[in-house]
Amino acid sequence: MNRSKLLEIKDLTVEYRTDDEIVYAVNSLNLSLHSGESLGLVGETGAGKSTTALSILQLVADPPGKITSGEILFEGDDLLKAKRDFLRHIRGNKISMIFQDPMTSLNPVYSVGDQIAEVIYLHEKCSKAEAQQKAADMLEMVGIPKDRYDEFPHQFSGGMKQRVVIAMSIACSPKLILADEPTTALDVTIQAQVLELMNDLKVKLNTSLLLITHDLGVVAQVCDRVAIMYAGEIVETGTVEEVFEHPKHPYTIGLFRSIPTLDEKVDRLKPITGQMPDPTNLPSGCKFHPRCPHMNEVCTKMKPAMTNVAGTHIVKCLIHEGKLDPTEIMEEVNYVR
Repeated sequence: MNRSKLLEIKDLTVEYRTDDEIVYAVNSLNLSLHSGESLGLVGETGAGKSTTALSILQLVADPPGKITSGEILFEGDDLLKAKRDFLRHIRGNKISMIFQDPMTSLNPVYSVGDQIAEVIYLHEKCSKAEAQQKAADMLEMVGIPKDRYDEFPHQFSGGMKQRVVIAMSIACSPKLILADEPTTALDVTIQAQVLELMNDLKVKLNTSLLLITHDLGVVAQVCDRVAIMYAGEIVETGTVEEVFEHPKHPYTIGLFRSIPTLDEKVDRLKPITGQMPDPTNLPSGCKFHPRCPHMNEVCTKMKPAMTNVAGTHIVKCLIHEGKLDPTEIMEEVNYVR
């Protein structure tokens, strides 16, 4: 099916500047999302995933955060050049965000129903009574009885709070939902329920989804495509089938090797050696080379480009770019800067 491009991020660079140092959070990032599509953004803590999502809605705190370059095109409009009134119209209406912790996403002094109704009243031309009725319907849609409309956040469990946040995010039938680890604070059973709910709502409303997560299992369950992020860059992207069945980047392969499997019996998992690089002092050349088992001297000097390996499968690695002679690759080098 040929779908139009809803969101396109080009060469996005975001820095956090203090008097002492500069944190290079997102570095020349490129990403796209089509209408009705789900994209999983995966990477370790500190990779720049949340900063990327906040940049889309212009919610990066300034200071210290600063978007220094790039374009974020939503339906052809560059959100980085948009005026404040246009952004107000977009936020919560055409693009909404589900934040990581439902405990801090809701105002404790307003009822959950009124918080959903406020979104509807601000963005849709309707009366307050109509907004309240639609808010009650939204609660029902996410599996919460409408007679709990007047209850407050502290009267709900963590999973129910997340359902309220989801109801708020879909209240105006947005074209894009940014979900920043929406199941991290929930137990496994509730996680499964919330993911199933998000899947159902995405189909019903034909909404696009950018899902930020550490969990590759969640990506397999919810997403059409996946983008692997490391040190503020996308290092591999493709359909879930392409990346999961044929991972190409050493970092992606390392992530999969770190996951327990029932298919083979092993005494120890194979974690990725070392730590994420210091974002104030990123390595030269390939950002992953200090932790890469295939590191070569050229990796310390040359920045890899995105290379198409098959179909829509793209990887940023000198091996696949043809810049490395396979006979010269240093196998299993435990080199950590």
